[in-house]
Amino acid sequence: MAGFIGMYVAKGLKRRGDFVIGIDNFNDYYDVKLKQARAKELKNLGIDCLNVDICDEAALDKLVAKHEITHFVHLAAQAGVRYSLEHPETYVQSNLDGFVKVLEVCRKYPEIKFIYASSSSVYGLNRKQPFSEEDFTDSPASLYGATKKANEVIAHAYHHVFGISVTGLRFFTVYGPWGRPDMAAWIFTKNILEGKPIPVYNNGKMRRDFTYIDDIVDGVLASIDKSYACEIINLGNNQPEELEDLIRYIEQACGKKAVQNLLPMQLGDVLETCAEIEKAQNLLNFSPKVSLEEGIRRFVNWYKDYIQG
Repeated sequence: MAGFIGMYVAKGLKRRGDFVIGIDNFNDYYDVKLKQARAKELKNLGIDCLNVDICDEAALDKLVAKHEITHFVHLAAQAGVRYSLEHPETYVQSNLDGFVKVLEVCRKYPEIKFIYASSSSVYGLNRKQPFSEEDFTDSPASLYGATKKANEVIAHAYHHVFGISVTGLRFFTVYGPWGRPDMAAWIFTKNILEGKPIPVYNNGKMRRDFTYIDDIVDGVLASIDKSYACEIINLGNNQPEELEDLIRYIEQACGKKAVQNLLPMQLGDVLETCAEIEKAQNLLNFSPKVSLEEGIRRFVNWYKDYIQG
């Protein structure tokens, strides 16, 4: 819950009066101080974020039983496409073993509604645009995408066999204040402000369906309230943007021009993502509101405050 999306979801639930308790293993994939700062933000709102690993099934079971949990929102995962090229074992441990451990706990309490994070990465090498939940997703472009596809299949099996309510949310390039340091918005902002070149893959000829964190939280909270029996739902902006536009908006917000280091396409990357969100609109009343230009302005302002102090 000290992760990027987890922190915002916890805040949203607390704000509307729900009881929330979260866990995080505070690993060092990126600077743990950022996770600790997020946990402090939650603590100030009266939300406990315990240092527990999702692979610790006994600890999960104890927490669920003690607090009579009604909904389990599973957002924990080893993130990042590029990191998976060098550290595949961490993806197996967190995204597969950890995922099953969580479901095994939910299996003991079948009244619990299970909502989990999937990813646009499941679409992999699919060339059809926009990406629809009905599309073929058996050609992943990365191990990360493969583990997320595996999560969906495993969740379906647990629903079929044990009757667990499962909702998978395919997130599309989520960004915003408190975001991860391995994401483009952070890397570009940091390097531009420091006068360093920014890495621009495929010479900038890429498009992403950037989705602002507040819009994602609206979708997650709606999925908690609906708690469908077994669904997969895209949560994206349905408006892919050129990488060049992202850079331009960051330059404007920073008040500085970027020095671009043009690089070839990286292994595991895809050229474009775009979410078909008709299903989210119908089932969750989902309606993204924040433009990339506005979202980047908010992110850069937050970043400056965070770095300064």
